[in-house]
Amino acid sequence: MNKQIILIGLNHRTAGVEVREKFALTDVENFEQGLMAHCPVQECLALSTCNRVEIVAVARKVPVAEAMDAVIQYWATACNGSPEQLMDNIYQYSDLDAVRHIFTVASSLDSMVMGEPQILGQLKDAYRAAVDKGTAKTIVNRLLHKSFSVAKRIRTETAIASSAVSISYAAVELARKIFGDLKPTRAMLVGAGEMAELAAMHLLRNGVKEIIIANRTLSRAKDLAESLGGEPIQIEAMPDRLHEVDIIISSTGSPVAVIKAKDVKAVLRKRKNKPMFFIDIAVPRDIDPDVNTLDNVYLYDIDDLKEVVDENMAQRQGEATKARAVVDLETETFGNWLNSLNIQPTIVDLVGKAEDVAVRELAKTLKKIGPVDDKTHNALERLVMSIAHKSLHEPICFLKRRTQEEGSAERFIDLARRMFNLDDETVPDNAHLDRKSASCAPEDIEQYIEISKKEQ
Repeated sequence: MNKQIILIGLNHRTAGVEVREKFALTDVENFEQGLMAHCPVQECLALSTCNRVEIVAVARKVPVAEAMDAVIQYWATACNGSPEQLMDNIYQYSDLDAVRHIFTVASSLDSMVMGEPQILGQLKDAYRAAVDKGTAKTIVNRLLHKSFSVAKRIRTETAIASSAVSISYAAVELARKIFGDLKPTRAMLVGAGEMAELAAMHLLRNGVKEIIIANRTLSRAKDLAESLGGEPIQIEAMPDRLHEVDIIISSTGSPVAVIKAKDVKAVLRKRKNKPMFFIDIAVPRDIDPDVNTLDNVYLYDIDDLKEVVDENMAQRQGEATKARAVVDLETETFGNWLNSLNIQPTIVDLVGKAEDVAVRELAKTLKKIGPVDDKTHNALERLVMSIAHKSLHEPICFLKRRTQEEGSAERFIDLARRMFNLDDETVPDNAHLDRKSASCAPEDIEQYIEISKKEQ
């Protein structure tokens, strides 16, 4: 493999938050352009998030180790850091190992929370920026587009992201099981703990139409109500408003229960026994455990939610095995494409495709005109093969000339392979929605030729 893809990075597994902050890239676009100017790389893309920094590049005609060392030195200098400290916290991959890692990252198999979708969006943003600045070219373009399709395939073919693996989201999933549609429901946030706030945000995103925030400090309740679009109240008013809500998320710092079973009994009478769902995320608990003995009341505390999360995480681990098999298969496919960027395999594939077309068209013609003698058959066969070969003479000469130009051969070889579909890729019907009128069925081409003849 002549195309030397390198990847250097650090993440939440290899580096602490202090190191990640030290070597985070605050100006990614200028960093990429500086990397191209000062290091022996012809393409590059950098990704910088709170949990990882990764640099993928295509080395020029230098040894992989030399290219990697130059990138590490430039990265450390750009962050006013020590190359030795950076070396102690990074991982390095090259060629198909780098490809496999990018596919793994895009598919969220390497994330702190496996299956979370944020990393794919961050990778797409980084790719768009690199394209705009011209640092992502043929190989990085293909690599990133393929990583997006791999991520989509994994989400379609596995259940890697189908279950809740955070406390706050697990609470929302349980609420959905109880109420089904959350749109008609109202919720109350008792206290203003971080996990309770996240759960409230998830509830709102899932359609809960109204939320009340009850807190000891009214100013804090008002601030939270403003961000969530809810109604702030003093916590002392909470018991008189409970009958209005279906879902209660409690997260105060009280040393004793703030919601008691006897109070909920009275609330249920007012609600005519409509179901209520209590989520107690406080330690010590905010809600009297006896509340769970009441009819049409569902109470889950932090331990219950952790059990749900642990069970779902175990399910995701099982799905991850399937996902990694997809990554391995797609990595091999990408390796085949990389190898095809050498000029000779592409010429062989071009000639082979043209000869196949010639043979098929000759067979169709002979079927129409009927039996012919061997001499005529051989003459027709030489004719169609000659046309096939001569029609490719200029394109092949063009590709050969491009191989003598630094950095341009891969782009034109890739374009040729795509134009003639030498890799037999299946293009979805909606691949180019803005070009729906550009049909390319054989019958359309024949019709176009007929119209051109008449116009002449």
